[in-house]
Amino acid sequence: MVKEFSRRAFLSALAAGVATPALANPPATSLRPKLRPSGLRQRVAPGAGELIRAAGLKGKVGFAVADAKTGLVLEGFEAETGLPPASVTKAVTAMYALDTLGAGYRFETRVLATGPVSNGVLKGDLVLAGGGDPTLDTDTLAALASTLKASGLREVSGRFLVWGGALPFVRAIDPGQPDHVGYSPAISGLSLNYNRVYFEWKRGSDGAWRVSMDARSEKYRPEVGVAKMRIVKRQMPVYTYEKRGNTDHWTVASGALGKGGGRWLPVRQPELYAGEVFRTLMRAHGVVLKAPKKTGTAPVGEVIARHQSMALRDMLKGMLKYSTNITAEMVGLMATRTRGVKAGSLKASAGEMNAWAAGALNMPNAALVDHSGLGGDSRLRAGEMARALASASRRAELQPILKDIKLRDKQGNVKKNPGTKVKAKTGTLNFVSGLAGYITARDGTELTFAIFVADTGARRVIATQDKERPKGARSWNRKAKGLQQRLIERWDNLYGA
Repeated sequence: MVKEFSRRAFLSALAAGVATPALANPPATSLRPKLRPSGLRQRVAPGAGELIRAAGLKGKVGFAVADAKTGLVLEGFEAETGLPPASVTKAVTAMYALDTLGAGYRFETRVLATGPVSNGVLKGDLVLAGGGDPTLDTDTLAALASTLKASGLREVSGRFLVWGGALPFVRAIDPGQPDHVGYSPAISGLSLNYNRVYFEWKRGSDGAWRVSMDARSEKYRPEVGVAKMRIVKRQMPVYTYEKRGNTDHWTVASGALGKGGGRWLPVRQPELYAGEVFRTLMRAHGVVLKAPKKTGTAPVGEVIARHQSMALRDMLKGMLKYSTNITAEMVGLMATRTRGVKAGSLKASAGEMNAWAAGALNMPNAALVDHSGLGGDSRLRAGEMARALASASRRAELQPILKDIKLRDKQGNVKKNPGTKVKAKTGTLNFVSGLAGYITARDGTELTFAIFVADTGARRVIATQDKERPKGARSWNRKAKGLQQRLIERWDNLYGA
């Protein structure tokens, strides 16, 4: 049942000092009066139920739109039903991190010496210690190596240790995903290049394949041995994975290689991966380090080089724009640790975030299993999400860093000068589509909204090997996004006056 409450009726109720209940069973077509210079005219907005039926989607739809100044839900459909939010979860994570860590928080990666440096020789161990920075890349490690060289370091007599204990180790963000997808890598307090390694293949003039695994960034492309690839003569499966000792062993089907190409694969040995790359960069400066070894003990020693990440606010803006799962998970884990909770898993940390959301956002039914939305068991209610976004403090911190959403017509073309502005977080999984954020209507009216659409039955029957591109998911998602666009148009027409 769609519940609709006109904004004009709401404002009239406030003026009269009484509460007005939401109306049930609205007409199929809602008439919205708007004052024009020539007099009073009416604008027609298709009914929400009509739009849902026209979308032809299997599964469930839940949405709510609220007045941004008051948080009053103006219209809702299954607004109190929990549905998978997908990456809309990241908007909650952003608020959680900003509230806990602060907009100016910076993650720090350090290089420590456990002994004195005399005449360029470190008489002790060198430790690369991660501080939970999800944006650490090869270029940054190269800068740290240059700093050490410039300090006069020529030799390390002891071990080369790598430490990622600032955050718990997680083998994969969502264990139910295929092994080879780069958006579900391992997590550690020391993570490099979003914990991905680049696999490239080329065919030589002799017909033989050349493969490489490297930690490429904007300036550097060091090859790595912690991840290895072998081509196997077969058609399917495209990839297989096996951990052997401290190495990720991959195979790829020869029938899937085509003429050449490349893709990012997840890293499951994050500390050793970062350590191997740093060792290569140090060797380029003439400093030879021993093979990296993981340590579970928090390092103690003199900090001889350090790198601070960008400010958290800027990091979250990039996360919300590109929907980087590992950034959401590492930021969420660090926020939980900072709150004094030593969560050993993503689910435990998400549980702490749920508790925070119940109090800080008035979302008592938030049931998230991670910080990124990749886990399909997460549930949010559209009504609670729309009301939470209406908080003045949340609008001030979250709205400016959300992505601008382009409005499209029924043919999928971007509308030119639509007048309506939308800043929101999208969310997409197989047969799940979400969108939540802020609408500035053509007359300047500010609204908050959340739309969750999910066919959990279709998700349940997808085989693991088909989860990257399941049959029917693309067309279903296109219909879901079309419904989101039509609902936004409706709300602009109905309440933006």
